Amino acid sequence: MVRIPWLKADVETAAKRLLGCELWATLHGGVVRLRIVETEAYHQTDAASHSYKGKTPRTEVMFGPAGHVYVYFSYGMHYCMNIVTGESGEGSAVLIRAAEPLGGIGLLRANRPGIADPQLINGPAKLCKALGVDKTWNGHDLSKPPFKLIERPALKPDQVVQTTRIGISQAKDVPWRFYIKNSPFISKA
Repeated sequence: MVRIPWLKADVETAAKRLLGCELWATLHGGVVRLRIVETEAYHQTDAASHSYKGKTPRTEVMFGPAGHVYVYFSYGMHYCMNIVTGESGEGSAVLIRAAEPLGGIGLLRANRPGIADPQLINGPAKLCKALGVDKTWNGHDLSKPPFKLIERPALKPDQVVQTTRIGISQAKDVPWRFYIKNSPFISKA
């Protein structure tokens, strides 16, 4: 299990704190390093969350423990990846909306040929496609290879933009989308 205490904090705090942290993945025999630049928070008290109606076989991973991956299939065509947060038994997770490639960009391009920066991984489905994330990653412990979360120092408050989430139909006014100010790698300004 990931030994990062703030992943057990409330989902809003965790979503902000994940900004600037890194994801390392082993793909095609090489290592990809990504800096998380955009997140969205979801909690069981939130009508936009998959966990809103309680624990189901689909959402079981969202209910803990923190530090695991929750993967879902969106609109019948795209995978999206979340990092589970909060205490076990609490249905909360942070959607990774976008990341900045730091290393292994050629490995990402192997899964998304012909796509230029910064559009390579500037959206949750694009990110999953580039990493090859599918349902087999659901429940993966991010303290273990081949996919790890690497803690980095917290960003200063003036480096983080907070706004409403995008691409949802419920609870659209909840300001639980966070991104690194001036990052060219976010999904939408």
